[in-house]
Amino acid sequence: MSYSLVCIECGKEHGEESYTCDCGGLLEVRFKDVEVDFKLDGNPWGVWKYRCLLPVKIDPVTLKEGGTPLYRCDSLSKELNCRVYVKHEGANPSGSFKDRGMTVGVTKALELGKKAVACASTGNTSASMAMYAAKAGLKAYVLLPAGKVALGKVAQALMHGAKVIAIKGNFDRALELVRQVCKEMNFYLLNSVNPFRLEGQKTIAFEIVDELGFVPDYVVLPVGNAGNISAIYKGFKELKQLSLIDSTPKMIGVQAKGANPIYKAVMEGKDVIEPVTNPETVATAIRIGNPVNARKALRAIYESKGTAVEVNDEEIIQAQKDLARKEGIGVEPASASSLAGLRKLVENGYIGSDETVVCITTGHLLKDPEIVLKVCGQPIEVPAEFEEIIKVL
Repeated sequence: MSYSLVCIECGKEHGEESYTCDCGGLLEVRFKDVEVDFKLDGNPWGVWKYRCLLPVKIDPVTLKEGGTPLYRCDSLSKELNCRVYVKHEGANPSGSFKDRGMTVGVTKALELGKKAVACASTGNTSASMAMYAAKAGLKAYVLLPAGKVALGKVAQALMHGAKVIAIKGNFDRALELVRQVCKEMNFYLLNSVNPFRLEGQKTIAFEIVDELGFVPDYVVLPVGNAGNISAIYKGFKELKQLSLIDSTPKMIGVQAKGANPIYKAVMEGKDVIEPVTNPETVATAIRIGNPVNARKALRAIYESKGTAVEVNDEEIIQAQKDLARKEGIGVEPASASSLAGLRKLVENGYIGSDETVVCITTGHLLKDPEIVLKVCGQPIEVPAEFEEIIKVL
């Protein structure tokens, strides 16, 4: 197996320590001479089952990520009149899909001889990076927007030894700053602008086909910094190029109404976004106004003949409750936006009754417990007496 790092805009090849092209274009890993050594047979899977399509040459830094459950959602399928599955990425070691990217990204950092890794984060990236850096023996540095990240995620980063710096600004500013820091300090940047990190995330596509046994009609997922939708689509494209599947699904990107630059671009038929300067939503993981991978995301949506949809905070919270109370799947608010988006598309007649949809839920419920208590209320307190309990019951 061989590969190159290529600009998606001008086609120029780059060295492995590059993140973007001189022309400003994003970079993408492209493979040559792949010898497939796995079967899409539903047998035990995980990120490193697909190692022949992952661009690293050393033994991986792994916490046994991937292999997340794909649930058939009978109640929601009946309600929405289509076949609904949920790929629950909250079952990864750190509780989010970011682990798929970090196992590859941190391994690449070691391969390149780096001593420290860094990221800007809305929470999940920092938690995952801190865990994998700890496993690898690397120092980890995090910039995040002060007061805008769920405490469960901050706690994870701190516990695993990352140095966490909160800035008085939003995520987009944190990313600008951390890119400067990495250049000055020779840290390895592990945001999704890093093309090697996205290679791990494409394994979601591999696992969907591996477990389903076929290609779904649609894959619906939250869009924040926009790396995941492009990575998953890349995974499906590679399977097709290798003749392991004969079609790819339509990719549906879901954004919160207060952080929706990709949705707006798709509605206007544009291939560039107009950033949202002050993004705001209860779904903190996708509270991003200027997604760095917007060009890749738009390409994935247009090439797959998919679309984008926006949902408001009330729709997100309702979907979060529905996943928990109708299917037993506990997710953080951003994750639930995939179901909220699916519901809207069904209502609009975009998705038909004979079609199969996989919703990606990106993070575990306990990533953001403060929101749960706000929307579900506190436990009922009573005196420790049998009669008092019966009254409540």
